[in-house]
Amino acid sequence: MTTQRLNQDQIQDLASRLPHWTVTDARLQRQLIFKNFVEAFGFMAQVALLAEARNHHPNWSNVYNRVTIELTTHDLGGLSSLDEELAAAIDDLLPA
Repeated sequence: MTTQRLNQDQIQDLASRLPHWTVTDARLQRQLIFKNFVEAFGFMAQVALLAEARNHHPNWSNVYNRVTIELTTHDLGGLSSLDEELAAAIDDLLPA
């Protein structure tokens, strides 16, 4: 199955399906704050395994206890179902 770029209606629907994420400049973005660096880095290691399994890797940064994640499908020049799937999987790692 080939990955398809999301259309504008699908992108607008992301807000209801992924309420902790924002859409900016054809990217899904989420910022997280943890208790300390070790927790932040441990979370990033978990996300790395999810990303590698999907061969879909985030743009991200870590400063002490903060992690910023941006998802986009570079090959398609925008958001795709891969971004939505990875965002949902990332959300599943976190407490409700």
